[in-house]
Amino acid sequence: MADANSRSGQVYFNGPILDWCDATHAPHDEGLNYAFEAPARAGMPPIQVAASEGKLLELLLRMVGARRVVELGTLAGYSAIRLARALPEGGKVWTVEFDPRHAEVARDAIARAGLSAKVEVCVGRGVDVLPTLEPHGPFCAVFIDADKESYDVYGRWAARHVRPGGLLLGDNSFLFSNLLDDTPRAAVMRRFHEEAKAHFDTVNVPTPDGLLVGLKR
Repeated sequence: MADANSRSGQVYFNGPILDWCDATHAPHDEGLNYAFEAPARAGMPPIQVAASEGKLLELLLRMVGARRVVELGTLAGYSAIRLARALPEGGKVWTVEFDPRHAEVARDAIARAGLSAKVEVCVGRGVDVLPTLEPHGPFCAVFIDADKESYDVYGRWAARHVRPGGLLLGDNSFLFSNLLDDTPRAAVMRRFHEEAKAHFDTVNVPTPDGLLVGLKR
């Protein structure tokens, strides 16, 4: 039976519990920690995925035997490192970052993690870079954690270029608790959810800001 801290049977745990679970199940080694702390060192927004979410991405990629992965939204490279660690020898992550300075911070973190051969940081707008990656497809997974105004566009691209049995992963799928607002941005995110269902078997994982997970039919 749910306790007083629950809503519709879902229990919301406090910070110390989450910290303990992160340390137990998703600990950082030197490479991960360097990347995770890079935004603070470089004056970038600390908006990378959390430790357990990063580990979840890694496990999901391993479960589908991923080899070729596209990430939209590199920031400082933390999630790219998580994704790359899931891949076998010869696997590759193409990660797309709009800000050239952020891309340089990410390249440094990825190099320190020993993964430069597995990760290519591509600089530019997602809608411009994605067509240049198509010759490398089909892809085993697409992870979206970039400009929310383009999630529907990115989702459609993933539907065309992810292999059957591959993954669509969309972070911030609750849109910072604004998913049901009457705004153009919220409408885009709802469209991303709805259109994903047409091509993927989907579920929305209730991480702090939601993670859409889809398995390509």
